[in-house]
This record gives sequence, C-alpha cells and structure tokens, in this order.
Amino acid sequence: MSKESEYVIETKDLTRSFKSLTAVDGLNLAVHRGEIIGLVGPDGSGKTTTIRMLCAIMNPTEGSARVAGFDTVAEPEQIKRRIGYMAQRFNLYGDLSVTENLDFFADVFQVRGRERRDRKERLLRLAQLTEFRTRRAAHLSGGMQKKLALACTLIHQPEIILLDEPTTGVDPVSRREFWDILTELHLQGITIFVSTPYMDEAERCSRVALMYQGRIIVCDEPERIKGLVAGDLVELRPSNLRLAEEIVAGVDGVLEVQTYGDLLHVFVDDLAARQASLLDALRVADVRVIDLRQTRPRMEEAFISLVRRQMQAEDVTGCSE
Repeated sequence: MSKESEYVIETKDLTRSFKSLTAVDGLNLAVHRGEIIGLVGPDGSGKTTTIRMLCAIMNPTEGSARVAGFDTVAEPEQIKRRIGYMAQRFNLYGDLSVTENLDFFADVFQVRGRERRDRKERLLRLAQLTEFRTRRAAHLSGGMQKKLALACTLIHQPEIILLDEPTTGVDPVSRREFWDILTELHLQGITIFVSTPYMDEAERCSRVALMYQGRIIVCDEPERIKGLVAGDLVELRPSNLRLAEEIVAGVDGVLEVQTYGDLLHVFVDDLAARQASLLDALRVADVRVIDLRQTRPRMEEAFISLVRRQMQAEDVTGCSE
C-alpha cells in the first residue's frame, strides 16, 4: 500500500538539467488517485525526462517528487514496486511467445503460483491476446505488441502506471483499442500518467498538462483548455489557400490563422463584427470562398494556439487541483 496522501503523484519545483540544457524546469504537479493525466508538448519539451524522474530511474538536479507517497530519490525501490512503466521502446522478447513474455515479467516481480496464472489469464483477456498466447512476440502486429507490453507492465498489479507515448507508430484502430484498455483500467481505479503526441488521445484524459520548454504552461480538463483559446473560430475553405492565409492574417481583428489541409482556421476577436471585412478582403484579392462556418476549437487548435502564445509570454503555471 502507498503512504496516505491527498495526491499519488506530487512534485515541487522538479528540475533536471543536462550541462547547459534544462530539460525540466521547476515542474509542479499534483495528481489525484484514479486520474488519467495526459502530458502533451512538442518534441524536446521534457515529457520523457519528467516520466523517468517520476519512475525513480533518473534523479532531479533540483526540487523533489513523491510517487505513491514515497520520495523518488530517497525511496526509489518502494516506488518501483507500486508503479508500472512502459517506455517508448518497451523491450519485449521477440523469440518468446506472448505467455512467455508475461512469465518473464512475472518472474521479475516475483508473481508466482495460482496468482500468476490468474493474472495472466485476466491480462490476456483484457489485451485481447488470448488466441495469440502461443505466438512469438516478434510475429505480432505493432498494435498487438503494444498491448502485450501494457499487459507485461500490469503483471504485478501496480496502482500507478506511467506510459511514455505508448501508441506512437501504430494504426488508428490499434490506438483506439489500446485506449479502450486504459479506460477500463481507469474505471478500476488505477492512476494513469501518459504522454501522447495525439490530441484525440488527450481528449480522453481527466486532465491534460501542456509542456513547453520544460515547463507546464497549462493543466486542466480538456474542455476547459479548449475554452482558453481567444476569440471565435471560423473554418474557411478558400480557392487559393496560400494567398487566403496571407490576406486573412492582415485583416483587423484576426488573432491567429492555422492551416489544416485545404482549410484555414481563423481566430477572430468577434466573428459577427469581422465576417464582412474578412470576405471583402478575400474578394478584393480574387479569392473565392467555397465554404465558411463557425466551429469550436479542438485540442489541436488549442495546443497550437497556447504554444504560440507561450512563445510570446513568460508567465508559467503549475499543475495542481
């Protein structure tokens, strides 16, 4: 059992530097039991370093972290018995079968006898791998390998699991199946801390922490994060995308322009007041508007907008209740 605490993960000014590079800079996190916390951010923003420190396999250079009530520096073995960690490149043994991989990790965590058999069967069902139990891991699809890696991570029944971009490189169907498993674990009360480059996955989290240059710039529920985007959002399909982007960016009241395929997503301070001037500017430039509609920001738009805003600001918040 973990030590009694209001939070199962808590950091205070957690910092990790590598010579002249500060990968994680004064991180403040507070995670309640049973939450799914999504960690998103550009490549190099400090997500992997954060997870490695929380797993007690990398020490901070400053600050502190407690996981399951234990200090990551002073009590690492206590933490490792209570967490499951799935790295970006989780090492399955390709020459071993599905069940042999589960047996290997059961040996590592000293899970034996009937308890081992029961857990293996339960995890095979959870990961939808029962009919593939004798297949070598190297012969599984990428999505199946990810689910087997998760099952191995769960063999010792951890109360917290930390996953570093676990679905990178697999197809959309496999990603959805993997997240269906995470949802089931969430319903069982397991705390999940997961980094992801996919905004649709971030939407399935209890809260999302957005990292940029080693700092958390916002941490909140997905709907509330989307509400932080300034102005109204209009989706525009022009006849000439590049010219339209240039023209629209110069219209009074336009706050930001993002491109999505052949669409422009335009943030304006007041669509009702600015729509006529937008259309007039495009008409003068001989750009035809094929379609125009107001819509709500998605996590992806919010992510891009908040990162751009952070590039122009210095105020940084933590992640607490």
